[in-house]
Amino acid sequence: MVGARDIPANELIEKASAELEKKITMPDWARIVKTGVSRERPPEQKNWWYLRSASILRKVYIEGPVGVSRLRTFYGGLHRRGHKPAHYAKGSGKVIRVILQDLERAGLIEKVNKPKKGRVATREGQKFLDKVAKSCGKV
Repeated sequence: MVGARDIPANELIEKASAELEKKITMPDWARIVKTGVSRERPPEQKNWWYLRSASILRKVYIEGPVGVSRLRTFYGGLHRRGHKPAHYAKGSGKVIRVILQDLERAGLIEKVNKPKKGRVATREGQKFLDKVAKSCGKV
């Protein structure tokens, strides 16, 4: 059986983002916000919110319990500082936090407070990603 781990990430994220557009909504402020201090401009794609949501859902499914801090590190980048040397900067916590809350409301992820804190994919979230992976076709 084909699962979410067997499909290339870019294919899975594109298909899942199209499905997530039916389940969650993009806030109005997301059209003009940058995705981190290391970025100079907001994203140019119209559906960037759903692409990031699908990417975060996949990350939570695979790496499971994951918190905002680890996701900020993953979605960060090189911060260019003019004449000074560039340094690494984390991604926007607000964007990631709101996406995680949207995915929780949709029933795809949930919080855990066991030995590790963070969020994990629920059964519905696992079924959702596996169904999308199955629709992507063969490996």
